[in-house]
Amino acid sequence: MIYFIADTHFSEENIRLYENRPFESVIEMNRALVRRWNERVNKEDEVYVLGDFGADGQEALFLEQLNGKKFLVKGNHDIRTNQYYRDCGFEEVYDYPIIIKGFWILSHEPLYVNTNMPYANLFGHVHNSPIFKTYSNQHYCVSVERIHYTPISFDEIVLEIQNERNKNETQ
Repeated sequence: MIYFIADTHFSEENIRLYENRPFESVIEMNRALVRRWNERVNKEDEVYVLGDFGADGQEALFLEQLNGKKFLVKGNHDIRTNQYYRDCGFEEVYDYPIIIKGFWILSHEPLYVNTNMPYANLFGHVHNSPIFKTYSNQHYCVSVERIHYTPISFDEIVLEIQNERNKNETQ
């Protein structure tokens, strides 16, 4: 199974406060993120982290606690070298958006896609900003605030986007 998540910001107190995350402390936030991740993801699953993993120099400590094979599409807060993140436990690290399954663009920040393009964009970065919808028929935001602080499966995303397309076609 393939999962996605963005903007975990492990150990970052400022983001907990700034985004009004529902945790009493950064320790509680970290524990909840690890627990929810491992409740969904098995050891053999793949997880794409679409930027801003966080951990304040403790990435390896968190990565060793998290199930699955982890891939990082770097975000604006992921400032260390790609080798550093690989050494911490990511299978691979990408500086730029990547395409999976010939159609899905994975990026940290939302990308421009329109109905004439044969792509859909999975992204993070925007957290709970009301400027962006969680999903449409060509995009899906996987910022933790929008996915209940739990990785979301590729199948769930595809189903929600298909339902959105069907809804738009019947209107």
